[in-house]
Amino acid sequence: MSKVSPKKHLGQHFLVDQNIARKIVEQLTLPQGVEDVLEIGPGMGVLTQYMLEHKEYRTTVLDIDRESIAYLQQHFPQLGDRIISADFLKTDLSTLFPGKFAIIGNFPYNISSQIFFKVLEHRDVVPEVVCMIQKEVAERLASPPGSKAYGILSVLLQAFYTIEYKFTVHENVFHPPPKVKSGVISVVRNDRQSLPCDEKLFFSVVKNSFGTRRKTLRNCLKTFNLPPEVTALPVFDKRAEQLSVEDFIALTQLIEQNK
Repeated sequence: MSKVSPKKHLGQHFLVDQNIARKIVEQLTLPQGVEDVLEIGPGMGVLTQYMLEHKEYRTTVLDIDRESIAYLQQHFPQLGDRIISADFLKTDLSTLFPGKFAIIGNFPYNISSQIFFKVLEHRDVVPEVVCMIQKEVAERLASPPGSKAYGILSVLLQAFYTIEYKFTVHENVFHPPPKVKSGVISVVRNDRQSLPCDEKLFFSVVKNSFGTRRKTLRNCLKTFNLPPEVTALPVFDKRAEQLSVEDFIALTQLIEQNK
């Protein structure tokens, strides 16, 4: 097998620039005690080959594409049973690793947000993610409050992770070239163990707040049926993108007290 055919329905765009591949792998910092790294969507192993140069961690690769799996088994036999044919979004991650593990990958654009929502669910065992995603999404995740790009996933991820935009990758280094640029980000777990408010309510408040970006929180949060004396507070004059993670925590606490 000489190469894998990129499949449009899987959102496959294979990186062909070796220097960029090595540079992406070099972004992994691996917090102390982390010895496993899971690569999502390795394709033909352009990142995998450089990961295997790092003996300080064990590399496991997971791909939904059977053709890619066959290619990896042929070209990276040293991985053995650490080549996994599965859908990451449907995989029980606790069956793969006994402890903490980092994640790396050139994520398919169409499921990158879903991957991060799953990372959030497993944040206690995923201390680091290094990935290449659509540039617009990468910028959104790393955006601070007040930015037009700042959104739901920015807040939810930044509540538990420090996100850094590393570099931009142009379309011409992929086969086939995507229609947009890509961005590489580093997502590293922060010190927050849990939220000082109801977590489900926090997620709901954030999602509702960004429901209509041009509206104030007073309009976006009507479904919570808060008393007039609460919605008269100055915070409700603001729009969602003006609030930091800490502001959203305080807002959630306020709603908790007045439900």
